[in-house]
Amino acid sequence: MIANALPAGVGVGFKPQHFEAIAAAPQPLAFFEVHAENYMGAGGLPHAQLAALRRDYALSVHGVGLGIGGLSALDLDHLGRVRAVCARYQPESFSEHLAWATHAGVFLNDLLPLPYTEDRLFVVADHVDQVQEALGRRLLLENPATYVTFAESTVPETDFLAEIARRTGCGLLLDVNNVFVSAVNHGTDPVAYLDRFPLHLVGEIHLGGHAAAQDGEAAPLLIDAHGAPVADPVWALYGEVIRRTGPLASLIEWDNDVPSWPVLRAEAERAALMLGGARRAAA
Repeated sequence: MIANALPAGVGVGFKPQHFEAIAAAPQPLAFFEVHAENYMGAGGLPHAQLAALRRDYALSVHGVGLGIGGLSALDLDHLGRVRAVCARYQPESFSEHLAWATHAGVFLNDLLPLPYTEDRLFVVADHVDQVQEALGRRLLLENPATYVTFAESTVPETDFLAEIARRTGCGLLLDVNNVFVSAVNHGTDPVAYLDRFPLHLVGEIHLGGHAAAQDGEAAPLLIDAHGAPVADPVWALYGEVIRRTGPLASLIEWDNDVPSWPVLRAEAERAALMLGGARRAAA
């Protein structure tokens, strides 16, 4: 099984409108990340651009549609298309979400939460095994941003992720923004979450922006919107993570209201400065 081998530097999510600026000169980036579902066609401009980037940079492929956390059987046709993308580009990393998106054959186009129970552990572990066997590579499983919790949950999220990794040999993708969003939404301590998170299993970190709103009772509600700069509390959490782990591959996610290339690059440069500090501290 191919292991994850992203360099311990900073990457960004690739957006086609940035291609000309990226291609104009070498960029101070370790890798780019793309959503697998955007490259399931046979050819055209998307593949031409990605092939050009792949010649010069490491690549992370991030899936958003497998529904690993759901009760439904995996869509084998979709899994086959993911396998084709990975075979074509041989990325240094492939990741997916601890979430579900399909019910009764209907794809809901969202990353939906699941109860953390012993029964669901068996289902998710089986799905992770299927994906890893089909792809022939180690999967990184991402912690979700959540807006509700389930009364039937009996396993803390951190323990659930750790147990999935123990049973399957998968790694983890730590989304620091998701940690903060979930903590605010549920009134919990994000640092306490990190204290329980199996950081030694993390192969990649995600950083993104969120949107602030209120729920029906006027309590704070954060949405993992990926449409704004990384918030200061999330930067602080990121600093805490890399202080504990040392340098790790770190991605800036900005998928909505996409800014100009200089703005996105500046976010990556801020992460790189922090990563450099962690590297010096670990030396």
